[in-house]
Amino acid sequence: MRDWTKAAAGALGGALLAVLIVFAAARVGLLPGVGPDGIRTYLLGHPELLAEMSARLQSQQEAADRAKAADAMKKIGMTAFFDPRIAFISGPADAKKTVVEFYDFNCPYCRLSLPAMQKFYREHQKDTRFAFILFPIRGPDSILAARAALAAREQGKYMELYSTLMNEDEPVDEAMIYADAKKVGIDVIKLKLDMQKPEIDAAIAASKALAARAGIDGTPTFIINGNVHPGAVDDDTLKSLTAES
Repeated sequence: MRDWTKAAAGALGGALLAVLIVFAAARVGLLPGVGPDGIRTYLLGHPELLAEMSARLQSQQEAADRAKAADAMKKIGMTAFFDPRIAFISGPADAKKTVVEFYDFNCPYCRLSLPAMQKFYREHQKDTRFAFILFPIRGPDSILAARAALAAREQGKYMELYSTLMNEDEPVDEAMIYADAKKVGIDVIKLKLDMQKPEIDAAIAASKALAARAGIDGTPTFIINGNVHPGAVDDDTLKSLTAES
């Protein structure tokens, strides 16, 4: 998820761009009877217009992003997100509802979404198809954690390790990964051997390639009933998104 500083910078940039466009239009005569000095005086007297212009531009950009994401989903098809080579999949294959999560164990917004996701997962395992896709973009420790989670599938402990690592308060590192693996009953020696298998590297590369095709560049990103939702979710958000389609 893009943090608030980037969002603020984008909004400010949009407002400044809007102001520059207005000044440029006045300078070349596209606003008859209004000169740059007049616009400057008016804007200084009505600074709230900057916020309104910024909000309008941001709304337009978000609409364009949604349209672009919808087009990408149509081209890719949902089957690609339920590939067992890259995703941990749960729920009935013929479920009408689908929830895909791209996540990173060191993403604070992924952790923020965990309570809602766990609750929704518990309550909808029989009517929703889930795909959990690792998208390690926060450095070497995130990649190591992704390798461990993928390897944990060999011992049937994917969700146990997922929940334990995501519930940590501190950033995930090598020591924590193996300690949590042991905590949930994973044979750590076998885990380390399985983590070295070439299919683990292939799975991570494939998930990153799929994210790129879908225009996903941050975590968490959810695809709910085919609709892309970047950013954290809570109970109400999940309920609303799953009811929309």
